[in-house]
Amino acid sequence: MSSPANKFLSSPKTVAIVGCPFGGGGIPTKAGVDKGPSHIVDAGLVTQLEELGWKVEFDGHQRFESLVPENDPPIGKLKNPRTVSAVCESVAKVVGGHARAGRLPVSLGGDHSLAMGTISGTLDAYPDACVIYVDAHTDINTVATTDSGNMHGMPVSFLMGLSSGVDAFAWLKGALRPERMVYIGLRDLDASEKRILRENSIRAFSMRDVDRHGICRVVGMALDRVNPDRDRPIHLSFDIDALDPSVAPSTVLPVQGGLTFREGHSVCDAIHETGLLVALDLVEVNPSIGDVKDVQQTVRVACSLIRTALGETLV
Repeated sequence: MSSPANKFLSSPKTVAIVGCPFGGGGIPTKAGVDKGPSHIVDAGLVTQLEELGWKVEFDGHQRFESLVPENDPPIGKLKNPRTVSAVCESVAKVVGGHARAGRLPVSLGGDHSLAMGTISGTLDAYPDACVIYVDAHTDINTVATTDSGNMHGMPVSFLMGLSSGVDAFAWLKGALRPERMVYIGLRDLDASEKRILRENSIRAFSMRDVDRHGICRVVGMALDRVNPDRDRPIHLSFDIDALDPSVAPSTVLPVQGGLTFREGHSVCDAIHETGLLVALDLVEVNPSIGDVKDVQQTVRVACSLIRTALGETLV
């Protein structure tokens, strides 16, 4: 089966792998997520994508050492705020540059605070883009509502301008509009996150919705919400913890009852079939969690999801 033509990408179709070895927005006691990108690339991702017919650009992972300030004390509860901001601003410039050149950036994390950079970069290139956010968590806590201060739980609030008044993030435009954002796979929310979703009319499909309607219908309803005429660019931001831990055990915040292997791939396949995908994130693979078998399984699944989003099919 031939892949649908992509409305927005240049020819020859080109993937730019943006390796983001960064864990500064995550949980300090669960370090290791910064090693996820190297494990995914070392598993043969470049060759796998070339075999699908993509030209692949990858000249090594991003280097963030020079961006880390000597001192980065908390701002309120926010941990490593200047570091997270500097890294995400750097990633935004890289992703935006690839997108403006007609390439499809595939950003490998790293923790999901990186979405501040990846999605900002996409919106710089495609201001009318929509976001499909596949995750067990909303990542929408604000400066006022966060309990932990871990910024991997906050990127969406910054992208939407719901967290304001933090000078370190003055570069963020807050350009993501609530009606251009939809979640799939949610199952671990606190009361403040539920309130934020309601107050901003953000559409969210939980695992209950997946159980009730089936994954194919959920993806269709999600696209109807954010891309009703199927004419807007799509940024797919996929946190591996959206999958059930039996499928992807090596991740920072595993939550039982997640997407099956097939359901996760069905999301990626459906987005590919639109011919509108312009950017992809695959984040939160943590090779320090679990045994060797767990890590290998999780990395294989991560590569498989990426391949499916970029056109791999069974026939």
